Amino acid sequence: MRGTALATALGVAAVLGFQGVAGGPGWVSSEGKGEGEGKAKAYSAGAEQTGAAKGGIRTIALKSKGDGEAGLSQQDTDLYGLLGVSWTDPEAKVKGTIEARSRSSETGKWSKWIALEPVQPGLDGKRPGAKGATEPVWVGPSNGAEVRAKGGDLPAGLELNLVDPGTGSAKKKGDLPAAPVAFAAPAVDPGPVSTAPQPKMVSRVEWEADESLSNEGPIYIPGAKIKAAFVHHTVTQAYDCSQSAAIVRALHVFHVTGPEKWRDIGYNFLVDKCGTVFEGRKGGIDQPVQGAHTFGWNTESTGIAVIGDYQTAGASAAALDSVSQVAAYKLGQYDGDMNGSTTLRAGATQKNNFGDSFVEGQSYTFKTLSGHKDGYNTVCPGGGLYAQLDSIRTAGPAAQLKIAAVNGTAAVPNASYKSSGPLTLDWTTSTASDRLAKFDLLVDGASASTTDGSARSATAVLASGTHKVQVRATAQNGKVSTSLPVTVVAEVSAPKEAKFVPVTPKRLMDTRAGLGVKQEKVGPQGVVTLAVAGTNGIPATGVTSVVLNVTATNPTAPSYVSVYPSGTARSSASNLNVTPGLTIPNLVVVPVVDGKVNFFNNDGSIDLIADITGYFTSAGEGSTHLNIGPKRLMDTRAGLGVKQEKVGPQGVVTLPVAGTNGIPAEGVTAVVLNVTATNPTAASYVSVFPSGTTRSSASNLNFTPGKTIPNLVVVPVVDGKVSFYNNDGTVDLIADITGYFTSAGTGSTHLNIGPKRLMDTRAGLGVKQEKVGAQGVVTLSVAGTNGIPATGVTAVVLNVTATNPTAASYVSVFPSGTTRSSASNLNFTPGQTIPNLVVVPVVDGKVSFFNNDGSVDLIADITGYFTK
Repeated sequence: MRGTALATALGVAAVLGFQGVAGGPGWVSSEGKGEGEGKAKAYSAGAEQTGAAKGGIRTIALKSKGDGEAGLSQQDTDLYGLLGVSWTDPEAKVKGTIEARSRSSETGKWSKWIALEPVQPGLDGKRPGAKGATEPVWVGPSNGAEVRAKGGDLPAGLELNLVDPGTGSAKKKGDLPAAPVAFAAPAVDPGPVSTAPQPKMVSRVEWEADESLSNEGPIYIPGAKIKAAFVHHTVTQAYDCSQSAAIVRALHVFHVTGPEKWRDIGYNFLVDKCGTVFEGRKGGIDQPVQGAHTFGWNTESTGIAVIGDYQTAGASAAALDSVSQVAAYKLGQYDGDMNGSTTLRAGATQKNNFGDSFVEGQSYTFKTLSGHKDGYNTVCPGGGLYAQLDSIRTAGPAAQLKIAAVNGTAAVPNASYKSSGPLTLDWTTSTASDRLAKFDLLVDGASASTTDGSARSATAVLASGTHKVQVRATAQNGKVSTSLPVTVVAEVSAPKEAKFVPVTPKRLMDTRAGLGVKQEKVGPQGVVTLAVAGTNGIPATGVTSVVLNVTATNPTAPSYVSVYPSGTARSSASNLNVTPGLTIPNLVVVPVVDGKVNFFNNDGSIDLIADITGYFTSAGEGSTHLNIGPKRLMDTRAGLGVKQEKVGPQGVVTLPVAGTNGIPAEGVTAVVLNVTATNPTAASYVSVFPSGTTRSSASNLNFTPGKTIPNLVVVPVVDGKVSFYNNDGTVDLIADITGYFTSAGTGSTHLNIGPKRLMDTRAGLGVKQEKVGAQGVVTLSVAGTNGIPATGVTAVVLNVTATNPTAASYVSVFPSGTTRSSASNLNFTPGQTIPNLVVVPVVDGKVSFFNNDGSVDLIADITGYFTK
């Protein structure tokens, strides 16, 4: 604010230019005489007020808002005790609702909203001049009213009727009968929810405001929307933060009892140099309280004053941060962006400090966070603080954060949507991506999915029930904002138990040859869809999921591939991560919803290949799953299971599995092996196939010299043995078994679930929010969570991804409650992101993840489980 000699003398106070309160015309009596003209009336600008008979009833016309809504915003009234709403045509039907509330003249509190029920017309016969009306409601001695009507075609001539039971001159307590109904409501309804958190602040009670200085209640911004925040300084000289409360009290005394005779302190909020925030003008921190701070612009803005003199020096970092928090909170209540712009309507004809002219009633563009001098001819908030406004504007959290769509349907806050389980959430924000660190998709307050700051969509899978869904943004500076919620009602069908049917490995898809899909690479953000049910000997019905070995080759850019059920939303899980020049395979167990499977490529172009090794069916015969191990069956380095020597070029080693290591001699239809290639001397690939059959062209592991690569395989068993083929160079091979399928029917059946994210160390989902360190173990509860049964679960099928590793290392996934074997499930080097499928037995309801060296983030997405 503009400094004065008085401010200098006091050292704690300043005069501020202010806009006269926007009040409508005074009440008009039936004789046409104005009452209280010029008196401030909250929410009354533009309200058409007409007089009534002297008998104590007054009427105020409701204002149409269009789209079947009308109302009367909060406003002061003369004393009354009863209210109702009327309309011109008594035969007109009210199809919507009409509600009203009153403000107690004794306490200043607003009542709860009262539903007004229409009276049946003609109840006392047809009366000349009768109008339609609601039942009248006694509200007790009151001096304020508000009405809202909405829904359907509203009748014409809506008016609020206020009744004074006396002669219209009774103004004192006791002149009206005691209220028959006491409304136990808070002073005002809660204000709009903000996307930014409300900062901590010192309340008026805590800074000991002398409320006896003024008996006037607060007034509120017409239209109840704050569109801008104006920053001020108080021109207070050097002070200690222990004096801040006394300074605020002094400003309050001066504004109210000094020459201006204001109703209250002019500022809405004050901030001291230590960053402490003080509540200013009364009426509610969360309310659109109209202040007296920026002449000509008070009716659409909030005022934030920084205690101190900033003509030359800038404000402290603590003060700037608090101004940012207050502005983000208040503007976030009304979908504002303090780094954006807004349009304000001038309340006076004047010029600002830069010589820009404003004409009363005209609209002008302002920065949403502006300085006092932008709207008024003053040097406030001082050159030092004014120069810092840009840094404040960009210091807030993500602004205008809102959910845009739920599963492709345009969304509005607090609305309800349905889902069969999969959830895709799209959102928007006006904040640039380079200022944002991450987004979290929140389900019932917990993070269900995390994306980087450039994303505007995320997916999750919901359990049956009603869920509160939001998106939370974290800025690079750590500040957080959260969208208004939507409700998603998930109706998830119970999964079907399924048995496994192994098939001789068979190629279903090859984009290089046009097999199964079109002959062309999959481009960036591209999806190809492969029909699986009813093709290649796979039944047309009853197939619940398929086991595919998927290979990505000829990539032109670093990318990832996600394999997911056609007919569902794609999750954020990746099944293969690739870089140019490499060929990467991975096993996937993908649910089948509509008989097809989708393959998504994130970037560049890539060829994709898919070979089937089996499927799960809920109809007909099949094999059940039995856990065993993890147990090492083969290691060419030690001569375990096969001869002690590397597998040479074009070489094959065959491993007996049936009748060994606790595996039955009969009835075994397939084994689940984690196969690792290590010490390769040349770029090559390994194929694992049923002994006694012809090897297909499928590869299970692809590697280059010096790399160690693991991959899960589900390989059919034909003659009790499994064969391993190496294409080039020499390589050591290791095979660890985690389970097998049997035709004996003594094992567990498979049920689909997800894909659903169970664990993400980056977001603290499922486990603590921190990387897994060297020799570290994190343990994830699986049974009894996320729709997985609490009992009977024998194994879970997880797609595990390692990302952000700081050192060359490996990760082992093993049953909690057991001793970890030497098997690795993922091997990686710094900077890599590597996924792999694991089928891990469940012993005590939990699964453990071990990291050997450095630190790494781990992610686990479930696609199914086995139960007995």
